[in-house]
Amino acid sequence: MSSRAPWRGQLGAVVWLVLIWNLLFGEFTVGNVLGGLAVAALVLVVFPLPAVAFSGRLRPLPLLRFAARFVVDLVSASAQVAWSALRFGREPRSAVIAVPLRVPTDLNLTLTAEALSLVPGSLIVEVDREAGTLYVHVLDVRARADVERARAQVLALEARIVRATGSAEEVRLVQAASTDRGVAR
Repeated sequence: MSSRAPWRGQLGAVVWLVLIWNLLFGEFTVGNVLGGLAVAALVLVVFPLPAVAFSGRLRPLPLLRFAARFVVDLVSASAQVAWSALRFGREPRSAVIAVPLRVPTDLNLTLTAEALSLVPGSLIVEVDREAGTLYVHVLDVRARADVERARAQVLALEARIVRATGSAEEVRLVQAASTDRGVAR
């Protein structure tokens, strides 16, 4: 990481914070921009951001595939959760499963956990940063096959994220692991 990288990250955070500040007030004025700059400076001094190493690159086509599949997962999971809630006579069973990620970087853990938490029916219970493991609460688990299917879905989500944002080495790592385990793309 170059000596300029942390400065650029801080500048990006300032821009976003000023933008959000102005959106909260509903208009861009000199006073709002200056107030946003003051608040952004205060926030970044009091709550400094940790350095997040990004060694990957954004790949437009895999990013589009990720987004499209994410929308499909949202709609499908919403329908499954609704059906599970409305179905009488059968109480939904849940489980907490451990899913060790293949690319245990902070960024990949965060992106995978956030994307997974946005999908109805799954929730991150805990993250073991040192081991690179997500503990995921999943609904409608009846058998061991359901647990393995849920684990495979988390790993497939991780693979889509890494293909969209990871380094060439991370992509190779995920592809090799997917081939070895037979995890679907």
